[in-house]
Amino acid sequence: MRAGRGTARGRTRAAGNGRFPNAVRVGAAAFASVVVLGPVGAPPAAHATADVRAAAAGGHRSAPQDPGGYAFDDDARRIEGTASTADAAELVPGRTYRSTLPASGKVYYRLELDAATNVYASATAVPPPGRTVSVIDGVKVYVEDGEGRSCDVDTASFGAAGSPHPVAASAMREISPRRSLCKEAGTYYVAVERVDPDGPGSSPDPWEMELTAVSEPPVESAGATSAPRDWNSATPRPVAGQPERRPGGAGFAHATPIGQGVWRDDIRPGQTLFYKVPVDWGRQLYATAELGSSASGGSGYVAAALDLDLYNPARSHVVDAGVGYDGGQKTESLAPLPPVAYVNRHAVGRQTGAMRFAGSYYLVAHLSAEVATTFGDGPVPLTLRVRLSGDAQEGPGYAGESVPSDVFTVTGGDRGAAADGTAGGDDTAFRALAAGGIGTGSALLVGLGVWTLIARRRADA
Repeated sequence: MRAGRGTARGRTRAAGNGRFPNAVRVGAAAFASVVVLGPVGAPPAAHATADVRAAAAGGHRSAPQDPGGYAFDDDARRIEGTASTADAAELVPGRTYRSTLPASGKVYYRLELDAATNVYASATAVPPPGRTVSVIDGVKVYVEDGEGRSCDVDTASFGAAGSPHPVAASAMREISPRRSLCKEAGTYYVAVERVDPDGPGSSPDPWEMELTAVSEPPVESAGATSAPRDWNSATPRPVAGQPERRPGGAGFAHATPIGQGVWRDDIRPGQTLFYKVPVDWGRQLYATAELGSSASGGSGYVAAALDLDLYNPARSHVVDAGVGYDGGQKTESLAPLPPVAYVNRHAVGRQTGAMRFAGSYYLVAHLSAEVATTFGDGPVPLTLRVRLSGDAQEGPGYAGESVPSDVFTVTGGDRGAAADGTAGGDDTAFRALAAGGIGTGSALLVGLGVWTLIARRRADA
């Protein structure tokens, strides 16, 4: 849910070159993670059997059991924000950080920027599980120059349901003919604060945060300075067909890749699921969320039961849709969005402006904790219907590299991951096996059996 904006990861590489197919590598990684790192107290044989079944079905690792849990980036570095800009720690583009947001007051971080690069800084705030929040509380992110002037500000709130869940806001330093400030090279600051820490129901506890910064180089030659006005704004019929089971991830860094299709999972009250969709230049994204009928026998109505948010590759919010729930199946679609284009940044509207680069767009679904009061705390069926239209086009011709290097591109590996539901690089499986230190012949034989089974299934497809 948004309150407004003001102004003043390596990816999967394409399969090939003699390497194992994606599904084979992921089967091995899944096997290693469950057998070696599985829940304490369960027999290893049970872990292996469960994982063999999941790998053979092309399964993906699901979110943590705690419905309110957030999976932070495994490579996030711990830093602390400061009350003064004088002591602010640096955010380096391309890196992910973990920090703490106090109940009141701003915390500052530092950016060292040149005079040509656009930089996008995001903060994902995670309230502690089991705490309450006010409906207008959330996180507010600023980018300011060395004189304290605002370059950009963005706010995200929990919305009408008042259900605590991860919320993300992003602010930018943009070099643009429309902006007179924040063009010089030098030191800039990212400030983060809570929106309404003293509101009714707000918890005084500090929140954990995940911070990112990504940079975008200038283009080689200046093009149009206005966004396209003519594009297909009609909402197409949602994608039909048999849903494919694709469990959602529990954080941005662990988002489950999906492409065009019908995707199915179960979502518990208070839970947030993360998916990512590779959207190339020139392509148009449509998404519909459907809550299935409840088997609990409860009756009533939850006005803001499901919130579906779309974020762009820099974790800037694009659009959201809400779904009310009365125990019967309900659907809602995101508002139509223009094809991805560099010149969308010149649009007046925030939604169009956010569709400014190619890359992984995130679909984030949250089921309100209030649903448990009426329909019990069991899972509710969730179906996502995703459509991609239009032909992929060439990018704008950047005069340099973004950081991370592939954040604003779609690779063959991204498309393969979306088709298979896999994630991780070519060596994921082997790193998992090595880190786990599997020492028994039986475990290795089961793992090799998983590889062989999946390879045969792929070959027969």
